[in-house]
Amino acid sequence: MNKKQRLSQKGKKQAAYALAICFSAVIAITGAYTWNSYKEKTSKELELAKQEEQAEAEKEMAEAANSTDGVEAKQEDTSDEALPENETAEGTEETENTDSVTETAGETAQVYFTESDQLLWPVNGNVMMSYSMDKTVYFQTLDQYKYNPAVIIAGAVNDNVIAAAPGIVKSIDVLPQTGTTITVDMGNGYECIYGQLKEVPVYVGDYVEAGIVLGYLSEPTKYYSVEGCNLYFEMRKDGQPVDPMDYMDLED
Repeated sequence: MNKKQRLSQKGKKQAAYALAICFSAVIAITGAYTWNSYKEKTSKELELAKQEEQAEAEKEMAEAANSTDGVEAKQEDTSDEALPENETAEGTEETENTDSVTETAGETAQVYFTESDQLLWPVNGNVMMSYSMDKTVYFQTLDQYKYNPAVIIAGAVNDNVIAAAPGIVKSIDVLPQTGTTITVDMGNGYECIYGQLKEVPVYVGDYVEAGIVLGYLSEPTKYYSVEGCNLYFEMRKDGQPVDPMDYMDLED
């Protein structure tokens, strides 16, 4: 092979190498572009997926908030319902030094007891224990001396107990010491409390005239077992006990 032929062959090899290098560079550039495009596409897809998840979460939170608002509104509506008869709730009843007013048979009834008004004798019986708040008196069943804010009137089981004055039934409770107990608001801060009852025919909120039957004498509670069947009759003025005998119509 002569020198000219060798140079020609060498040139061909160099051209082939250059062509291979260019081809490799094109492949590398194409691959890099494709990879970048893939990364950009994937990033956009992830971003879209993230936005969709966020939108779905916000939608669920909004639905949950609407559901909670509905429940609260329902609870508010329920809380406005009237309490069943013969039941009382703390804070639903107030005693003021003004007229007591209630609705009865479509008319407004007002009660206003004064110092000059008199009480009817609430049960047919004699006083077995007098009102005493300035000194203690002896309670046989309890075998102890204590103050007595009421008048304890003897009676027989099933005797009628009448309202001593007009008023509005404020509460009906069952208490350990006085059993079934009715509190009647007579207005102007005056109340009468009748204990040791049964078979009560009136309800909380009822207007009662003087002389109407409030119930019947029951067997005494264990706190008055020795004293026997009796009416626990207490009177209060502005929440403080007063002697009912000061207001009794003793001529009847």
